[in-house]
Formats: sequence, C-alpha cells, structure tokens
Amino acid sequence: MNQSKNRVGQEIKGHLLTGISWMIPLIVAAGICIALGQVLGGADVGQKTGSFAWMLNQIGGWGMGLIVPLISAAIAYSIADRPGFAPGLIVGFICGQIQTGFIGGILGGFLVGYTVLALRKTIKLPAAMQGLMPVMILPVLSTLIAGLLMMTFIGQPIVWLQKALIHLLESMQGGSKFMMGAILGAMATFDFGGPVNKTMSLFADGMLVDGIYGPEAVKFVGSIIPPFGITLSFLLTRHKYTRAEKEALKAAFPMGICMITEGVIPIAARDLLRVVASCVVASAVAGGLIMVWGVEAPVPHGGMFVVPLFTRPLMFCLALGIGTAICGVMLSLIKKPVTQADEDFDDVEDHSVRDEDIKFTLE
Repeated sequence: MNQSKNRVGQEIKGHLLTGISWMIPLIVAAGICIALGQVLGGADVGQKTGSFAWMLNQIGGWGMGLIVPLISAAIAYSIADRPGFAPGLIVGFICGQIQTGFIGGILGGFLVGYTVLALRKTIKLPAAMQGLMPVMILPVLSTLIAGLLMMTFIGQPIVWLQKALIHLLESMQGGSKFMMGAILGAMATFDFGGPVNKTMSLFADGMLVDGIYGPEAVKFVGSIIPPFGITLSFLLTRHKYTRAEKEALKAAFPMGICMITEGVIPIAARDLLRVVASCVVASAVAGGLIMVWGVEAPVPHGGMFVVPLFTRPLMFCLALGIGTAICGVMLSLIKKPVTQADEDFDDVEDHSVRDEDIKFTLE
C-alpha cells in the first residue's frame, strides 16, 4: 500500500515538474521584457503608447497571459500525451478568464489529463474508427467535461482561495510582512534545492503570475545566501574546512552567483545541523528585510545577473549582504575545527569514489 502511494505521489510530482519546466522559460522571457520596458520607460511605461519601452512591456504582459494555459497544457500532455495538450490549453485559458490563476491552471491540467485517460479506457470503438480517438473524440469530450467542471464546481473555490491569499499578502505590514518573508526565506534555504525549496519556489512563481513580486525576491536571496555565506565563513576560518570542502567551494560560489544552491550540499552533508541552522537564520532575516523594504523581482531565475531589473536592487543587495554576513559569522563561530581524522576520512572517501568510478567505467 505504501509503495503504491509513493508511486502515485512520484507520478503526480513528475507531471507537476514537467509543467513547471515548460513554464519557466516563458516566465523568464516575458518577465525580462516587462522589466526592460519598465527600466527604459519608467513606472508609467503603460501610458507611453507606441514607444519602444511600451512595446517591450506589452510583449511581456501578453507573454505572462500565456503562463496559466501553458502549464495546464503541459501537465495534461505529461499525463495523457498528445490528446491532452489542446484540451489542457483550452481549460488553462478558461482558468485565466475566470481568474483561478496559477493554482487553477495546475488543477485544470491534472483534471484534463486524467479525464483523457479515463475516457481512453472507457470508450471502445471499432478498429475503423480508432483514428478519431486522439484527434477528435478524446480532445472534444475532455474539453467539455473538464471545462464545464472548472466553470461550475471547481473554479469558484479556487478563485476565493486565490483572492484571499493575495489579499493576505497585500495587507501585511511591518512585523507580519517581516514574518512572512522570514518563513519564505527559511524555506528557500532549508534543504538546498530540495522539496521544501521547491514548494516555496512554486508559491513564489504562482504569486509572480498573479502580479505579486515580493516572494520571488525572497526566493532569490534565500537561494544565494548559502553559497555566499559558507564562502565567507571559509574566508574567516579556513582551519575549519577540509581540503575536500575547499574544493567544493570553488564550484559552489560561482553556482551561487547563478542562484544554484545545490553546490553547497557536499559541505552541508559533513556538518548538517550547523550549516543548515546558519543558512536558515541568515535567509530568514534577509527574507524578512526583503518583504519589509518592498524589494520585488519580476523574473523567477537569472541569479545576480538580473538583480538590476529588480525593484529597489540596492536594497536587495543590502539584504543579501546582511544575510551573507550573518551566515558566515554564525557558521564560523559554531563550526568545529578540522582534525586530521577528518582529512583522513575525506582521503579514504575520495579513493573509494574513484575506485567505484573505475569499476563502472570498466563494466
């Protein structure tokens, strides 16, 4: 029973990640167009009809309008293959029209995909008519069923939830806004690109689609602080890092510039509690400051290279600097010095890895 549940969970996660992977390039392209338009045309770029900046802003805005239909279609395609794509696109468009947002698009994709699978098992046609199944019968019936369900029973509760969440974020002031940023920042850092980080990223991307950009900025700072903070700790207390950890940092720091946190995993694995505690505290403080200071990120990825496109980029850099300093100093204080036994263990572990690589190559 547990294996069956795990398998179903993995399948759902795989379909969701497929949808997100299709969505991210669209968000990046559209978000950068909007950001460039606002940089060139100012806050009132929408009023400068016909200008180059206005056209960039329009291109980005129209692109953003495709995000919900695309993720819905991609999820449906992942579940049901080609017959699910067009119905997923239509239901995703319906989600945009009835304002269910990002959450509605995800649920719409799953609804279409599994509706197509159910219809495929249920409907039996003569061999001469089998060719109609993928191009007419499955797309038409799944569009009707999923579209009507979304417009009647499913859509309205999602609209209510979406509006309540947006209203909650918009109404936060002072301490409550700091607390929200701290929670999101801690989640972004907690498992260095693992499930908790992915959950926070999904929330931030959903808010980005709905025009709330603060959580995206928190995602950036929470993803960059671990490699920056650990590197600072190494510079402050070199004697607390093994040769293997020093080598890992040579890759982790440049990966951090690109907002890739996974480079610190080899370092965190050797001293998990201390590294996680330092990174979480630092990212929580930085995330809270990001929200209080009103820093916003119009794009979901790009690392330090897209920071100039942020709202209040200097304040983002200040929050990042504060978080990096907290992480670096805290980790330097609580991390234990390296012993010869630690170095010897790394040497043995390194040789065993090389031996395994050789065996694998020979096989």
